[in-house]
Amino acid sequence: MSQFTQPPQSPQPQQPYAPAQTPGVRPARNGLGIAALVLGVIGAVSGLIPFLFWLAGILGLIALVLGLAGRGRAKRGEATNKGMTTFGAVLGLISLILAVVGAVITFKAVDDAVNDLNKAVSDTTASAKPKPGGDSAKGGGSDKGDADKKKETGEALEAGDSAVYDDDLTVTVGDATSYTPDAYAAGHTKGQKAYRVAVVIENAGKEKFDSALVSVSARAGQDGVDAEQIFDNKVGAGFSGTVLPGKKVTVQFAFDAPADARNLTVEVNPGFTYDASQWDLKL
Repeated sequence: MSQFTQPPQSPQPQQPYAPAQTPGVRPARNGLGIAALVLGVIGAVSGLIPFLFWLAGILGLIALVLGLAGRGRAKRGEATNKGMTTFGAVLGLISLILAVVGAVITFKAVDDAVNDLNKAVSDTTASAKPKPGGDSAKGGGSDKGDADKKKETGEALEAGDSAVYDDDLTVTVGDATSYTPDAYAAGHTKGQKAYRVAVVIENAGKEKFDSALVSVSARAGQDGVDAEQIFDNKVGAGFSGTVLPGKKVTVQFAFDAPADARNLTVEVNPGFTYDASQWDLKL
């Protein structure tokens, strides 16, 4: 019998051992501190812009809450960014303070703007003066009182009377005269009568006046039915452009009225901040 010998086996390399994890040790939970810092920075920057006070308030409140929560984690040893968390909470508090200041500034600015607008609207009121060449020119002086009284009581002015505004803008409406529209006129109905009215705007103030905002309308008869405005190649263009100080502009308007109408009430509104004035014209 032959004996066999097995060759010696080479030793197997030992596998490295993974270090055993220390029981009870967890990774640092620094997310709250980082979020508090980021939101605090954005909130503080937003607080420097008055109209973004609402954003600064929201972000500041969140940053403050997250910062305080992060400090609690750091005290318990669950986080390692105590300084960052504290800084984020401080920025959150600063953002809240800036939000309050921005809200006060914004609301005050809006309130001042509203008051200025209300003042402008209330100050721009109309007062009437007598028609040129009237009895007051003869030394009577009573026509001016009568015209002012009409304006105070809301009565319509007469043809030739002027509405004088506080900014020295004067609106004058002349007599209503019969008018024959051309064959291609718009706004004229067969059987109705057309009347032409001249509206004069004079700017005696110191500022230029935008006449594009002027609106002119009319009503006819005792029932006050709307008198449709007539448009043709002579009338209906309306006001446009700017009236410089010391200048005046005259525009012709035409209105369609019932055949039996005996009066035409013309209303002129110089703009949004002006009171409209009315003239009662005899037909």
